[in-house]
Amino acid sequence: MPGIYISAAHKSSGKTTVMLGLVRALHDKGLAVSPFKKGPDYIDPAWAARAAGRSCYNLDFYTSTEAEIRALFSSSSRAADIAVIEGNKGLYDGMDVNGSDSNAALAKLLDVPVVLVIDTIGMTRGIAPLLIGYQHFDTEVRIGGIILNRVGGPRHEAKLIESIERYTDIPVLGAIPRFRGNMIEERHLGLVPAQEDRAADETIARLANTVRDHVDLDRVIALAQTAGSPNSLETVTAPEVLALDRPLRIGIARDEAFGFYYADDLERFLAHGVELVWLDMIRDPALPDLDGLFIGGGFPETAMKALSENVSMRDSVRRAIENGLPTYAECGGLMYLSRSISWNGATAVMVGVIPGHVTMSQRPHGRGYIQLRETSASPWPGREEGRAIAGHEFHYSELQNLPPDVTFAYEVLRGTGIANGHDGFVYKNLLASYAHLRDAEQNHWVDRFLTFVAQAGRFE
Repeated sequence: MPGIYISAAHKSSGKTTVMLGLVRALHDKGLAVSPFKKGPDYIDPAWAARAAGRSCYNLDFYTSTEAEIRALFSSSSRAADIAVIEGNKGLYDGMDVNGSDSNAALAKLLDVPVVLVIDTIGMTRGIAPLLIGYQHFDTEVRIGGIILNRVGGPRHEAKLIESIERYTDIPVLGAIPRFRGNMIEERHLGLVPAQEDRAADETIARLANTVRDHVDLDRVIALAQTAGSPNSLETVTAPEVLALDRPLRIGIARDEAFGFYYADDLERFLAHGVELVWLDMIRDPALPDLDGLFIGGGFPETAMKALSENVSMRDSVRRAIENGLPTYAECGGLMYLSRSISWNGATAVMVGVIPGHVTMSQRPHGRGYIQLRETSASPWPGREEGRAIAGHEFHYSELQNLPPDVTFAYEVLRGTGIANGHDGFVYKNLLASYAHLRDAEQNHWVDRFLTFVAQAGRFE
């Protein structure tokens, strides 16, 4: 499969904006582009999916095995003309000092050439030793090209290219000039989600025009052709279809407040014949007839006034959970189910099923990978004694004023969770946590949730 890996020397080099512009420019050239993102992230993949016109998938060493990563990459790019993977942080960065979970490791695992996006502010001849070091640090990594970013002007560009050509053999694929300000608004967890940005398509179009004007797309495509053969990657085994006694309808919140879902997790629902019912918690008056409800992450604090003013939906959700509707909520969903959210000096009433109040902070309370161990209170079938579940958390909020007799589904072995080393609030058929789960071999949570839903009976 033709493909390239977009990486950088360090974070905030502009690789996301370059990747978005490149994906849309290749798409506009008539290519079917399959985008990917390394690590746990919802926002960048949503932008990439919008740029490509097809789903973006996350490739994560922490939650998935190498075989799963290769299989997902192979299956998701099979119908495309080119795969574009965006890394996180720098090329050699990762949790493991040996580099086993780095961008470089992923590029080698998938056998794709790397395109380094280099932030050139304050740099001229010094770019050469930087690139030489990156080449020789791991000679198995194929650095196939450079895109110079934030170039000061023609003179600056000429000096950079002369230095690279004199001291290295890495081709320069493009040089993007410096622009004032950010093309995409940012927020505490990164970029503003694409579904919230009314000018998202305009922004992507501008990025594509910039890449078209300053990057040699034909050389990028030629470089992608040097990627390894898909025949060397694992084939995908279709998930075993659950023996459900009836088709299930699962409501999923998707609007300006909620939208953090992994594409392959949603596809796992569909593989079991589930009907996904998209819900707008801001505008819909009430829940329809459902067998289960999934409220994922997002930024409910930015829409808390609108969420609060939709009293009929809040009442509908509360009644449904009190009546036993199987419900799963992650992070933003947990916040919505609390009694209230306080942010920027204002407080808004929420659903009230969780007996605590959410307070937003300027600093993160939990950010990064999380490891959980299920307690005996975990409501979903398939619990294995002592098994550790890998996930991640990204929250600037804290759930406060919980009563002492709260039941938790998880002990937190790594990370923060809700409070006092625990996560996973359990009430009736509700499980709500700050942790984001990924459906993978180590914990097929979608299968477990659907089995739980089927056992609970239909909500009317």
